Amino acid sequence: MNLDFGGKTAIVTGAAHGFGRAISLAFAQRGAKVWACDILDDEVHETARLCAATGAACTPRVVDVTDKQAVDSFVAEAAVTGHVDILVNNAGGVLGQTGRPLEDVSDADWQRIFDVNVTGAFFCAQAVAPGMKAKRFGRIVNISSGAGLGVSLTGIQAYASAKAAQIGLTRQLAHELGPWGITVNNIAPGFVRSNPATERQWESYGEEGQRQLVDRIALKRLGTADDIAHGVLFFASEYASWITGQVLSIDGGK
Repeated sequence: MNLDFGGKTAIVTGAAHGFGRAISLAFAQRGAKVWACDILDDEVHETARLCAATGAACTPRVVDVTDKQAVDSFVAEAAVTGHVDILVNNAGGVLGQTGRPLEDVSDADWQRIFDVNVTGAFFCAQAVAPGMKAKRFGRIVNISSGAGLGVSLTGIQAYASAKAAQIGLTRQLAHELGPWGITVNNIAPGFVRSNPATERQWESYGEEGQRQLVDRIALKRLGTADDIAHGVLFFASEYASWITGQVLSIDGGK
């Protein structure tokens, strides 16, 4: 399977590390013009440097996806030489929160997780839609979580709920945008040690908890950020041109 994205422009949010960095590198190495954004300045610029080291192109920007004006400006800049073909909504996560009893969760903490995981994806899709409609082509890939299909290992109520909501948004947009040749799909990763938050989570399980987690996986090993990036490449490719509104679990088998 030859995946070539030459001549395509791809936006990747949450590109400072982990999945977002791997996805940015994967597209850039296959010819796409990548626009990578995150709120972490040094880290997103490091993603661009890693792309450049392989001879690939990646333009980094500091963008808060919960800020609609910032998102609109970023998308307009990325589209200035043409249009945005691919959007990967990867920004999200638990924002440093940990599992707490329901009654101890503040309104602000609940809302912050929803804002970045759901509203951010909505703002980005809203910004790229007009250009994709005009071209009658587009690929939107949302990065959800196994938590959106079941129960979150983190115990964070807002995270499980937001990721489930993002899957609902995926399916709704697939039907809305389909008439313009735009596909909207979702990847639900299993547990991957891909960033500081997942490293802390992994350490919190202890040796026995780590063994139990791996034992519940059919392939008996953890995946990598590249495993998630490969799923994104497929959804963005011509090989997936008649696939939309779908959720792909990349979790080693549950």
